[in-house]
Amino acid sequence: MRYLTIALAKGRLEKEAIEMFDVIGISCSEAFSQSRKLIITDEKNKVKFILAKPADVPTYVEYGAADIGIVGKDTLMEEGRNLYEVLNLGFARCKMVVAGSPSLIGKLDSLNNKRVATKYPRIAREYFENKKRESIEVIKLNGSVELAPLTGLSEVIVDLVESGRTLKENGLVVLETIAEISARLVVNRVSMKMQNERINKIVDGIREYLRQKEAKEQEG
Repeated sequence: MRYLTIALAKGRLEKEAIEMFDVIGISCSEAFSQSRKLIITDEKNKVKFILAKPADVPTYVEYGAADIGIVGKDTLMEEGRNLYEVLNLGFARCKMVVAGSPSLIGKLDSLNNKRVATKYPRIAREYFENKKRESIEVIKLNGSVELAPLTGLSEVIVDLVESGRTLKENGLVVLETIAEISARLVVNRVSMKMQNERINKIVDGIREYLRQKEAKEQEG
């Protein structure tokens, strides 16, 4: 039996994803906690885990270097890879938004030739040009995009927002919500056909984990 490879996004999704797999009987948390290795193997279940940057997870899965991936919806939207998006895992919730000065509330559509600063140029273009039918200038940034409207680099930003605290502390507000974001489980298209039974067993285990988790939250 060949190994199934699961790509996990480093960072905010990593801990909850590892805990989830531990609960459904695929062990990796102890190995990752005791090692700096980027590939960890569960010999019992013939599963390999790889830790990758979030933006790289869809690439590993699309090209078959990984059969399954756990990654944020924001990354999937930005990368636009050819994958099966199988499950909304529900954790690491946040929103992709358009934000800017409070003076723009209710006036965003009347602002022509907008400059939009963002770490997510594809999402920004898709939203403004394809969905809102507006022409914009996208300015790609890698650091704190909140600086852009404060320095006059752009009128608005497109970014992830969790609590909204950073926006508030910098005098910015959410103007429009583009999408609800959370962790997703994705599967390589060929793997879904060739390893259907094994992958569906994992998917069913995760579904049950999510059902039990939701039940506990409702009881609490």
